[in-house]
Amino acid sequence: MYAGWALWILGFPDQAAARMHEGNMMAGELSHPFTLAFARFWAAGLSQMRREVAAVLEQAEATLALATEHGFPHWAALGATLRGWALAMRDKSEEGMAQLCQGIADWRATGATLVVPYVLTLRAEASCLLGHIEESFRSLDDAQAVLEQQEDRWWEAEIYRLRGMLLLRQSIIPEVEAEAWLRRALDVAQSQQAKSLELRAATSLAHLWHAQGKHSKAHDLLSPIYRWFTEGFDTIDLKDAKELLAQLSV
Repeated sequence: MYAGWALWILGFPDQAAARMHEGNMMAGELSHPFTLAFARFWAAGLSQMRREVAAVLEQAEATLALATEHGFPHWAALGATLRGWALAMRDKSEEGMAQLCQGIADWRATGATLVVPYVLTLRAEASCLLGHIEESFRSLDDAQAVLEQQEDRWWEAEIYRLRGMLLLRQSIIPEVEAEAWLRRALDVAQSQQAKSLELRAATSLAHLWHAQGKHSKAHDLLSPIYRWFTEGFDTIDLKDAKELLAQLSV
């Protein structure tokens, strides 16, 4: 299951899904409730990275059901977090947002710090979708603070990218400030060889340059990272990049 997350970050979304499927099959064969809950959460997390909302909801509900039945508070909190994110993203649901926030609070109440920056970006994303911009900024501030305290940097690039995208929604903020955060996200992803996060950062920055009329510059940024990929072309991130490149080529 850990290999599945690592493979996605490194830029192999299909191999990541295959390893995750293999892990889920092994967990099913063991019929061990704690292992099953563990596997369902990590599968839900990978689906979230691949932007597969329906799959996130299915796996998160399975995690939550197992954790509730057998008394696993850690997995219950994480299952609720991802279920809430999926509902918020699918339905723009305040109920989903509330469950997402409660799940994060329950997870942190255990004293756990693992994946805290990651789940805080989920809250930031859902808050933005629902129009709660200040809450979104607070979530990213919190995520960055935990990142610095714990040196938990595997999701660092996405924190910076989301901040840049949020700043672009603020008419009083100069675009140069948002661009600086997107560039920072790109630099971090490149330094970590986190190809999937590099693609996201490059796509976001290319969108900004496209809007500014810098079409050639945007194309030259995005094309090499898109062409690096050899799989995962049915995922939303790669589809978005392909669509933008088509626009930039006109």
